[in-house]
Amino acid sequence: MVDEISPDEVAALLDGEEPPLVVDVSTEAEFALGHVPGSINVPLSNLVSHLDRVAGAEHVVTVCPRGEASVQAVRLLSAYEGTENARIESMAGGLAAWDGPLEEGLDEGHGDSEEGGDERR
Repeated sequence: MVDEISPDEVAALLDGEEPPLVVDVSTEAEFALGHVPGSINVPLSNLVSHLDRVAGAEHVVTVCPRGEASVQAVRLLSAYEGTENARIESMAGGLAAWDGPLEEGLDEGHGDSEEGGDERR
C-alpha cells in the first residue's frame, strides 16, 4: 500500500520549517498549466532517468492531476536507493483536490529556479 497525504496536510507542511520536496509527475504541458508552488516537474515517463533530482530528500510528496500517476511514482521512488531513508507520499486526489494557489510555467530543470508563477483560485 502506498502512503498518501491529504492536500491540506501538504499545504501545512509547505508553510512549515522543513517543507517536503514536491515532485509533480505530470507532463510538461500539464505542469505549465498549473502546479503546487515550489514543486519540480519530473514527468513519470522520465522519472527513472532523473532520480538524481530527488536523491537525498528527507520527505518527498508526489503530485499529478488526479492522484493516480503519483501513486506509481511513490512505488518507483521507494525502490530507489537514493531515497531509501525518505518519507515518500502521494498527494491524495492530485491537483484536482488541491485548494491552494497554483503557479504556472515550466520547471527550469533544477527545482531551484524562480518561476514567475501566477496564482490561480
